[in-house]
Amino acid sequence: MTPTATGTAAVPRAVTATATATAATTLAGPDVATFRAAMGRFPTGVTLLTQGSGDSTLVMTLNSLTSVSLDPLLLLVSVRSGGRMRARVSDAGGFAVNVLAEAQRDLAQEFSARDRPEGPAAMRRLGAVPGKTGNAVLPAAEAYFECAVEDERRAGDHTLFIGRVTALGSAAAGPDPLVFHQGRFTRLPARQDRD
Repeated sequence: MTPTATGTAAVPRAVTATATATAATTLAGPDVATFRAAMGRFPTGVTLLTQGSGDSTLVMTLNSLTSVSLDPLLLLVSVRSGGRMRARVSDAGGFAVNVLAEAQRDLAQEFSARDRPEGPAAMRRLGAVPGKTGNAVLPAAEAYFECAVEDERRAGDHTLFIGRVTALGSAAAGPDPLVFHQGRFTRLPARQDRD
């Protein structure tokens, strides 16, 4: 044990050594691979970001969704600045975010591909309908949020969109969200196991 300044508590030497090694790694500066691996330890939900509907439907898998404010209702999504979705959302001034259920894992995988469906093919594949804002929403999703762009900010190689929620919906059944953790899809334990 390592004594503290007051002598009233002690920290195991192994913890002190680990903290010192971690601090040394941090001081050296993280690289992209280390950063990605560390961020992979943070589990997230999985969503589909949509812009447009019908012939103009554009969809992408997204796990960077954050609640920002309750008054007004605001959320944040992050998309690659050089991608098609950024330009579409910026030009149209709106988007929808559909929170996927565990049973929709195949949609998350399909819409993360570069050659993912667009237009009417995407609408059919998703079972989507036009929302109140004209963006595709999935009635079978855990939840969906239709948003008007409130603000847009460049952040490194991504663009952050803050959306004002103008409409939303959620599934009638109990929650069973799709989760992404350490580079793979997973799920939460059954509800009775969490109580």
